[in-house]
Amino acid sequence: MWLNRFRKNAVPLTGAPAVRRLKTYSAASGFVYQYWYEGHRPLPGDGGVEFVFSAGADRKSYRQVSVRVEAAAVRAWEAAHARSLSGTERYALAKMALFTAFDERPTPAEMLSAPVYARTADIEAILERLGLE
Repeated sequence: MWLNRFRKNAVPLTGAPAVRRLKTYSAASGFVYQYWYEGHRPLPGDGGVEFVFSAGADRKSYRQVSVRVEAAAVRAWEAAHARSLSGTERYALAKMALFTAFDERPTPAEMLSAPVYARTADIEAILERLGLE
């Protein structure tokens, strides 16, 4: 299609498990979501990371949901705690941010239509809840 010439090619996802496992999350919103991890890629510009999950609430249709972990927010947490976050900890952060969005967004349509952002306050709260200092 001629429009494809004007679109930037997205960086391919990496880090996806060899076998994707469908998981379930019962959200505080009352909906039950099914999701699986698709992989991650660098965010253009700030050096953050985009974690991509496929998610749905009807067991029929799934959409990709992007969890964007901003580099500046991670650097701020790392500076305040005098240590670096590992790749596994960054994934846990993204997954918990996804769960928070499942809980807080009122409907699946709203949940699945916009990216999730993990900003400085979000990162601090999530990592504290996980017991990571």
